[in-house]
Amino acid sequence: MFISNPFSELSASISPTIMQAYIILMVLLVVGGTILDMIHKKSAQYFFENAKKAKRSAKRSVSTGEKASIAVKVLMNEVLTSGEFCNTRRRLSHLLTMYGFILFVITTAIMIFGYPTPATSTPAILPLLWHIGALMLAVGGYWFWFFIRVDVSAEGVPWYRVERADLFILSLLTTATFALLWSFTQSTGIAGWSTLFLVLFIISSTTLFASVMWSKFAHMFFKPAAAFQKRVTRADGSKENLPKDYDLTDPEVQRLFPDIPEYMGKKPAYMGPGIRRESADHY
Repeated sequence: MFISNPFSELSASISPTIMQAYIILMVLLVVGGTILDMIHKKSAQYFFENAKKAKRSAKRSVSTGEKASIAVKVLMNEVLTSGEFCNTRRRLSHLLTMYGFILFVITTAIMIFGYPTPATSTPAILPLLWHIGALMLAVGGYWFWFFIRVDVSAEGVPWYRVERADLFILSLLTTATFALLWSFTQSTGIAGWSTLFLVLFIISSTTLFASVMWSKFAHMFFKPAAAFQKRVTRADGSKENLPKDYDLTDPEVQRLFPDIPEYMGKKPAYMGPGIRRESADHY
């Protein structure tokens, strides 16, 4: 099962050309859905307007080299290692799901386009990575769904309550689950179940890629851009138009804000890092 290309075996009943056309269609649906999402939510417009506003409030100019350095930091921290998650379980779940999805999608495309029939012998590493990717995706996704979701872990909402916001994670989970079940039943020769799981696999994956505008799929493309912009505003001093950090014991600060000594005394105690003083148990 793990070293067998399920798509080359499927070519006996479905033409490789149809499978390849399906992959192309899914790519077009993701691109089109992302563009429509940007138009509907005005995400690109927000980023550009926010960047202009930050530029007007900037205390210094950020050089091209510094921006390149910031982009590398975003790639290493927010993108590759999901460093923005304070909750370790949430971070591990996200990394399993993300890298599992990448492995699963890339190896699917390679096997369908490069090794579409049994006549073209598939390197064993490709189906192995395909199954590992699907398993990582399933483990990370189910871990998140049953134990980490904030409305389940922190608010006591039943895990089986489904809302439109859950469309992305559920279609992702069912795609990985039915892919594994289809591969298993196909390799063991259980024809009836194999057909059923193949149909469910196709329905789930089509839902995943066709529902970009209504799911959180497009969020993956916006997150790095938002992280980059946030780091740039810190570097240029605009700080997203937020007030700077004050030393409450500074006489000049107390002169600007006379209610500080009035309510907290002339030497206010240090309040600590606020919400970060407790271990993260949420997003």
